[in-house]
Amino acid sequence: MPSGLAVVISLIPFGLAALLMSVAFWLYYQLRKKTRRGWSYVGLVSFWIGYEYLHQTWDLAFPWMTLGNGFSSSHQLIQWYEYTGVYGGTLWIWLANILAFELTLAKASEEDESLKSQKRLLAALFATVMIPMAASIAMYSKYKERENPANIVIAQPNIDPYQKFQSLPASEQIKRLIHLSDSVAQPNTEYFIWPETAIPEGTNESQIQTNLNYLTIQSFLIKYRNGNVLSGIESYSLYDSQETPTARFLEENGQYLDVFNAAIQIENLSKPQFYHKSKLVPGVEQTPFSSSLSFLKPAFAAFGGSTGGYGYQEEPTVFFSQSGIGAAPVICYESIWGGYVTEYVKKGAQFIAIVTNDGWWGNTSGKDQHLAYAKLRAIETRRWVARSANTGISAFINQRGDIVQQSKWWVATALKADINLNEELTFYVKHGDYIAFFAIFLSVGFFIFLVIKLFQPNRTSGT
Repeated sequence: MPSGLAVVISLIPFGLAALLMSVAFWLYYQLRKKTRRGWSYVGLVSFWIGYEYLHQTWDLAFPWMTLGNGFSSSHQLIQWYEYTGVYGGTLWIWLANILAFELTLAKASEEDESLKSQKRLLAALFATVMIPMAASIAMYSKYKERENPANIVIAQPNIDPYQKFQSLPASEQIKRLIHLSDSVAQPNTEYFIWPETAIPEGTNESQIQTNLNYLTIQSFLIKYRNGNVLSGIESYSLYDSQETPTARFLEENGQYLDVFNAAIQIENLSKPQFYHKSKLVPGVEQTPFSSSLSFLKPAFAAFGGSTGGYGYQEEPTVFFSQSGIGAAPVICYESIWGGYVTEYVKKGAQFIAIVTNDGWWGNTSGKDQHLAYAKLRAIETRRWVARSANTGISAFINQRGDIVQQSKWWVATALKADINLNEELTFYVKHGDYIAFFAIFLSVGFFIFLVIKLFQPNRTSGT
């Protein structure tokens, strides 16, 4: 992402997040004036979770700041995310804070019942904080993975994110990835995971099997009987008519073009499998609300962004090897969506392969947070994560969310591990973001209540 565009685009989600947070508190304030304090707290939590869900579903989606993500560095305490997902963490934070706030009010009160109220609130706060923590630690200590090993290699080529699209030929980048992969591979290696846009040269998907880069990778795989390369790729498709909303007309040949930030699986014999990134970065990979904000395309282009937007697919695709292993190709930013990643698992993914290019952020906390969020996906789905970063942090994460191995920043390297494949579905995978859906239902009810009250005479609010 060009630095100028990065600054402009980053202001959009951060600014909107602050606005949406303010709206949630404003609605709570209005509700507090119309109803009892307890119900207004329920409304506040519902409005907040509704905001978080909105911020992961609309065209300006940016779920990075969901409160439940904040426990990613303390994953031993939130093993119950396999039942609730990150919205369980958001709910936990709100319950604890509301109880702490009520305790503070009770301490400031001069009423006779204040001491008893303080004791009850303190006990409730202690239970709210400690019971989930204790349960999680017990789950963490007792969790055992079922033995079902597969040998996986992840490569981190450490190619400057600007150089990889400009001065360094794609063929040279692939040679570097092959060398790194070969240096640690075993005869029984099942998957080689390469990072986002590891194949940076725009490739026609319909002609991929005659592409020189593709043939080079297939040649590398000859000595690995069950080997598969799962890699990021810049690809495109041409159509005679506008088959997708994102296809752009090319006057020079009269065809329509779709460009994809994609993942590809390459094997020795089978046809390649493609997945087109679904969760596109607003402004950089798509024009938000493109039908109504198309006038902004020249502005994004001036900063180096996409003028027509990348093509995408609505639902995830699971890559299956000839030996039957199901891999979830998750591209970069998509790894923040817990609910979306569960869709891979429902379709048969036995492990999660995250391909990313975190080098755009430089040596900042962004790359570390992005890695930490991958731990949440491991816990929610109870799947190993094999994370390949171009110039970020590559890592293996087990089903408990432990980082078993990780690379250093700005180092070319390859890692290998025997991971355990898993076919069991967690409660969260089966039922999804039910906490968010229930909160939205309540939010709609409270909003209707406020609208009705707006047209009624003012009444003294309850206590």
